Order: sequence, then structure tokens, then C-alpha cells
Amino acid sequence: RRTTRRVPIGLARVLACSLTVLSVHGLYSASDDVVELNPSNFNREVMQSDSLWLVEFYAPWCGHCKNLAPEWKKAATALKGIVKVGAVDADQHNSLGGQYGVRGFPTIKIFGANKHKPEDYQGGRSSQAIVDSALNALRSLVKDRLGGKTGGSDSGRQSGGGAGNKKDVVELTDDNFDSTVLDSGDVWMVEFFAPWCGHCKNLEPEWTAAASEVKEQTKGKVKLGAVDATVHQGLASRYGIRGFPTIKIFRKGEEPEDYQGGRTRTDIVAHALDLYSDNIPPPELREILSEDILKKTCEDYQLCIISVLPHILDTGASGRNSYLEVMRTMAEKYKKKMWGWLWTEAGAQMELESSLGIGGFGYPAMAAINARKMKFALLRGSFSETGIHEFLRELSVGRGSTATVGGGALPKINTVEPWDGKDGVLPTEDDIDLSDVDLDELEKTEL
Repeated sequence: RRTTRRVPIGLARVLACSLTVLSVHGLYSASDDVVELNPSNFNREVMQSDSLWLVEFYAPWCGHCKNLAPEWKKAATALKGIVKVGAVDADQHNSLGGQYGVRGFPTIKIFGANKHKPEDYQGGRSSQAIVDSALNALRSLVKDRLGGKTGGSDSGRQSGGGAGNKKDVVELTDDNFDSTVLDSGDVWMVEFFAPWCGHCKNLEPEWTAAASEVKEQTKGKVKLGAVDATVHQGLASRYGIRGFPTIKIFRKGEEPEDYQGGRTRTDIVAHALDLYSDNIPPPELREILSEDILKKTCEDYQLCIISVLPHILDTGASGRNSYLEVMRTMAEKYKKKMWGWLWTEAGAQMELESSLGIGGFGYPAMAAINARKMKFALLRGSFSETGIHEFLRELSVGRGSTATVGGGALPKINTVEPWDGKDGVLPTEDDIDLSDVDLDELEKTEL
């Protein structure tokens, strides 16, 4: 657990503020003018607001986020009562960050007239630059309103996510429930409702809007359905429905569980994305065969984890497969992280090894690269599930020593043939070409 910074305040104040400080990992507190945002209050505070919002998505371990925090606080104070300034711990609430395509930290979004299409902040990171950008955005918002344009914050209705498409909510019945839900490999969130129920009527626009967004965000892997429990009483009885609306979560081969989250679009989407991340397959473990593979993996993910495994002649196929299995296990364990996983054979990519300071010894080796910062960290412990878990856990909380990638850029990568899955074979005499070797010169050199 990370140690919080000591502050010169009395014990009573520490106890009073401890929950708030811990909830934001020390970057922001209740005494700041920065509004702490999370899946429970985002819809209410931002989406249903007529105010202009600047929202920072950050991670507590991120160095740039720590540097931004004092400037963000200054800007929030300067803009108090004019523009709202908020912050989302996207490391803790990664589903909320995922809704807005957050792939690096800090990411700043401007929620203006159209709350459903926030703009990326492109300005500087000083408090003055932030304030200037906020005022420019506010000026544009006011100008649009004078011209009769409205962004539709939906403040007059409960839905924070637009109308959605009613077709995205699957109508479930006694006849189709088993084949559609129970036999499906997808995750289902199912609402049991009664047409006369007031709470059900309030939930309907939120459920519809969430269904459309969840369908898009999860590529249809999490689905939202609805059962009219007054008509399909067999289903209601089977699942013990005693009140409306009741929402249950169904996974194939598991007992259904009650949904305990909020009833807004944002709450429902956030929970659905958590369910999705729980059920997504682990990232693919790829061999570095070309420059494109390294570049795409390292640039598309927050971190790329690279292993340099011993030469096939040193381990054989069984030894190599045991190392690869360790990597696959760890990729599964950390699949919720935005990390890519790669491996190469010792000696196949010497410039890569050199840039990471691996350099011809100590195989197997592992490095984690942040391509945005061109920083890397090396595994110092054992190449085992325990050793790698400790290494990655330290990285997750911002610990561990890092260095700059040699040359300040991703190195040149050789194009190589993929491993065929077999043991290595020593070259025979027929495989050795001595046509270019001057044997007379070699003899003189040896003498």
C-alpha cells in the first residue's frame, strides 16, 4: 500500500478527512474546488448539467497527473462559479474512462453544449492556459445559445444518455428466454418490470439509452433485455421477482445475481463495462516478427510487456512453452489493464535488447515499455508468476525504477520467421558456408 504524504494538521482533522483523501489517492480533496467525479455522480453532475465542464481523467500513479494537480486546482478556484472543473480517477473507475476513449493520462475533456460529444482539450497544462481555454469554450457556448443552438443536456428528463434505440433492449418472454439468454455466451442484464410501475417508467429511458451505448462499447458482448413480469409470470416466479423493477445479471453456467447499482444510464453503462472487462479474453501474446508488430502493440496500449526468452537450443520446445505459459497466465491476470504482450528470442532483436539494457545475458528477461514517455522498467526478480506479479503490481501503483529507452525511440526491428513450435536443431557442416573465409589468412592470424 502506498504511504500517504504527511501533512501538518491535527489528528482530528486527519480522521475527518481520511476517507476523502483516500478516495482520490491524495491528488484532490474536499477542500479543493475540483469536483470529484465517479460513475455514481457523473450523470447527475455533468450530463444533466447546463454548465460547461472541464473534466480531467487521471491515474494516481501518473507523474504528469501529479504535476498537473496543483495547476488544475488553481484553475478550478479561478473558474469557480463560472465553469465547472472536475476529476475522475480513471484507474479506479476505468469503465467511466473507457466510455470516453481514455487511453492515456492525464486526458482532459470539455463537456459543452452537447454533453454526449465532449471535445478533447488541446491547450497547455498551466493554470493560465486552462483558464483561457475554458473561457474560450464558454464564449463559444454562449454564442451558440444566442444563435438558437442547444446541445441538449437533457436536464428536463432523467436520461443522461440520449433517447437510445428501443430495439437495443431485447424483449424477453417465457418462450425465448432460455434460448436467448441462458444458452448465450454473452453477459445479460435483464430488467423485470410491470407496465403500471412508476419506477419502471422512470427507468425505461435510462435502460434504453444504456442498451444502445453498451451494445456499441462492448461490441454486443453485454446485452440488455426486459421482461414484462405481469405477462410472463413463469419467468418472474422462476427468479423470485417480488418487486419492480428488478434487474438481474446472467452469465452462462452461473447462477443469476442481483444488480445493486444505480439506475442512471451512466451507472448502468459503467456496470456493464465492468462485466465486459471481467469476461473479455486476455490479450494475445505475440512474437516480435516485424517492426509493425512492435510499433502497433506499444503505441496502442498503455504499456507493452516484452519478454526476451532464451535461444531455442538452450531450452528446447518444452522449456520455451513453459515460459510462454507463464506470460499467458499473467496476461490473463492483468487483462483489465491496457497492456500489450510480446516476446522474442535472445539474439533475434539485438537493437531492442540494447535499447532496454538487456544485452546478451540473464535470459529470460522482461521489460515494460511506456511508448508515450519512452520509459521502461526491467524485471529484477524471478521470471515466474510470483516474480512477474510483484513486478507488474509495483508498476501499477507507480513504483519501481525506470530508465529512458536507448536512443529515445523504439529501435529498429529485424523481420524474422515465426517460431515453428519445435525443438532447435544444431547446424550441420553442410549448413556452414565457408566460401567467403580466407583459410590462409585465418591460419596466419591464429599463429
